[in-house]
Amino acid sequence: MWFPGLLAVLLGTIQVEATKAVFAHFMLWDSGRWEKDIRLAKDAHIDGFALNIRSDDKSAWNALNTAYQAADSLGGFHMILSFDYAGGGPWSANIVQQHILQFSGYSSYFREGRKPLVTTFEGPGNAGDWELILRKTNALFLPDWSSLGAKDALQAAPGVVDGLFSWSSWPWGNTDMDTYVDASYRQFMDSAGKDWGKELKYMMPASPWFYTNLPGYDKNWMWRGDDLWFHRWQQIIFFNPDYVQIISWNDFGESHHIGPLYVDGDSYEAFTVGKAPFNYAADMPHDGWRQFLPFVIDLYKNRKATITQESLTGWYRPTPKQSGCDDGWTVGNTASQLQVEFLPYEIVKDKIFFSALLTSHQPPTVTVGGVNVGAKWTHQPSYGSGLYHGSAEYKGNRGPVVIQVGSMVLDGREITNGCNRVSGQGGKQNWNAWVGSTTGASANKLVDMSLWVCIEGGAPGAPEFEDLCSYTCSYGYCPPSACYCSKMGPQKELPPPDSPGRYTVGYPAEGMSASYQGICTFACNLGYCPSQYCDTKEHPVVIPNVSPFTPDACIKGTGSGDLEGLCRYSCDVGFCPVRTCKCEATGPLTRPQPQTKKGGKAAPGKNPLVYDDICQFTCSRDYCPAGPCVPLEEDGHEVGNPVYVGTEIFAFPTAQCKEPCVLVLPPSSLPNPTTISVPAYTTSLRVGTTTSTITIRPPAITTDAIAFSNVPVASSVKSGAVFNGCTSLDLDPVHVTLSYVDGGKVTVSTRELTLPPYPQISNGPPNKWDTTCDVWGGSNGGGSDDDGTTFTFSPTVITTETTSTPLPRYTEFPPSYVRDKDEDNDDDDDDDEAIVVTCSGLWFFSLCIDFPELKISDWRFILPEGIIGP
Repeated sequence: MWFPGLLAVLLGTIQVEATKAVFAHFMLWDSGRWEKDIRLAKDAHIDGFALNIRSDDKSAWNALNTAYQAADSLGGFHMILSFDYAGGGPWSANIVQQHILQFSGYSSYFREGRKPLVTTFEGPGNAGDWELILRKTNALFLPDWSSLGAKDALQAAPGVVDGLFSWSSWPWGNTDMDTYVDASYRQFMDSAGKDWGKELKYMMPASPWFYTNLPGYDKNWMWRGDDLWFHRWQQIIFFNPDYVQIISWNDFGESHHIGPLYVDGDSYEAFTVGKAPFNYAADMPHDGWRQFLPFVIDLYKNRKATITQESLTGWYRPTPKQSGCDDGWTVGNTASQLQVEFLPYEIVKDKIFFSALLTSHQPPTVTVGGVNVGAKWTHQPSYGSGLYHGSAEYKGNRGPVVIQVGSMVLDGREITNGCNRVSGQGGKQNWNAWVGSTTGASANKLVDMSLWVCIEGGAPGAPEFEDLCSYTCSYGYCPPSACYCSKMGPQKELPPPDSPGRYTVGYPAEGMSASYQGICTFACNLGYCPSQYCDTKEHPVVIPNVSPFTPDACIKGTGSGDLEGLCRYSCDVGFCPVRTCKCEATGPLTRPQPQTKKGGKAAPGKNPLVYDDICQFTCSRDYCPAGPCVPLEEDGHEVGNPVYVGTEIFAFPTAQCKEPCVLVLPPSSLPNPTTISVPAYTTSLRVGTTTSTITIRPPAITTDAIAFSNVPVASSVKSGAVFNGCTSLDLDPVHVTLSYVDGGKVTVSTRELTLPPYPQISNGPPNKWDTTCDVWGGSNGGGSDDDGTTFTFSPTVITTETTSTPLPRYTEFPPSYVRDKDEDNDDDDDDDEAIVVTCSGLWFFSLCIDFPELKISDWRFILPEGIIGP
């Protein structure tokens, strides 16, 4: 028999945490509009921006300083760093550390306790960097490694992460958004947290829309928006995560921005770089999606919120899905993520969607071209006060849109079949949304849901759970691992004690999975115990290999003509682009083999839209049939096949390997231990509200060997390519003690700084670093020697290490000196063999000086014969 206390435990699915915050993902730009954006975000009750920064963005350092200074000035807004490992390539661990230490010093950096919160966009390949980074920075680390899924993301850095951020913010195909992915994160984090001895945090994503057509970034797909913005906030309020990140504030290229449109500056740079067919964000405002954020964010954070003014928001696509416009080759879902693809008109609805914040029920009306199209509420809040949501299908009606709720009237964008609404649209369909809003009467109505539970739910996408979930959710028990809660409200009265079957002890029926355990126990106890799912006898539970809540993937497909073989190969492992192949069967995903080649593309004469993606997929996995496909030339930073080069390289500057490979160079021995002076290093550190500029004078390096960076050799490199050797000497970290005064209180802070290697340290702080020493052969296989002593490679066989050849010796290091621009060039110094390199040609220095008392325009190197220079 069950006891009331046990029932109370099962009903208590909502946990209120002390620290909660909502961030908006912000694509960093060098902008003078920080104060405006921050004020708008604060008005929406957003706590801060998650500042997306790319490793290749040279303007980021200054832009970040400007952003944090603006936030410090305005107060009450706290931002975090989001390191983008996908957009601009992987980050150096050292530079990540420097960024965290620098910007977490601002008072406007968000902290949980004493820990600055840090996240990422992807980057699981660099998971191993973070143990040291966190030890140096004391950061709270919640990465987005969604490409791995929750389980594998936790295994990428066991015990290192403090939680995870999921990027999975959009529904699959022609379904609505649910919380099964969120539940998987919580389930795996709870398990890992117990093993690691710490509580892991979850950052839940929220997004209103997704449509992108940026061929330059290999992106051209959409996910269903429609009711998403309303549904997701109801899910967040129920799921009650530690943090929320809105995707996004200003990513116009993916159509999910909730911030303002700007027509100047670099706001629309993504459309140019991404080679968009037209600017589909222009004249498509999304500001209205911020209208009800204060209410739902307050509910999420405090479980109560006050309606201070009634308001109305509406959104829809102004062009019907089958208007006759060119669909832009856009698809629903994306095979690039091994999803079953749809044609776009199969996943979106020709409806007008609207949400209204009301103190009491009022009926909605929607007209299109003056015709009433039958609007209705699809969600009404408990007790009548709160956020309502509805929609209206406009079918064949065209014309001006008017949405009315009570006294509030919203005049919307006209619905037409027009395919050229903006300049350069070229007859293509715009799958983006228009959003508008208006406000109504002032109000003062408190909505308190602190004692609410789930009162409606089900199991979308998993019909075998629908009956049980529908029943248990209505009584407040709606476990996210099996069920989906669609509405919250006051606890429903439980069946009376003398009702038939009450207090039955239930278990999953024979052959059922562990997901049935909780819901069978709960339902049977209340008297509902369906025999096809539950039993009164205990049986061993089944642990399925694939979650029943995971959407199916393509497992079999075909194509026509010379696409047949390609499609059979790729569709069997989930990659089945709908415009190229036909998927014939779906089921649990069979993972494709890893990529071993760069890839391929359509053969000459073949349509790139049809062949490029599938040739890329198959050719990268060593199946590249001649005729439809041609392989891509291998180039770039390829890692693999390390070849350890012997010290004979210094006497005979030729190395051999089978490309692609990485040459691991030996150190160059010095005749005696040599002391190398290191230049002073000037940087800025933020402590509290004070920025301190400090100059560090690192101790000299004493060494008997000079080390060099590894050299990557791409497959495109030809025999005879010329490479430079790049010096890289590590420096010991230094400790810096800083103090600042705040309100009469003196606070002392000690930082451990990891310094750049020598000679790169001469470039100053990370925002000025240059990495152009990484020189390798171009398309013709020729390298760049920049007038320096070089060695060549013959990529035919792998050399073996040997030390049989006597080593030449450095007699001085560094073998160079600074020459004043006004120095007499006719001196008779014994340096006729010196190599002169201008400042602009140096990879490791940025030291061109033009002061009245000193002018340095170039450097002169004296390199012993056969030795790789610095």
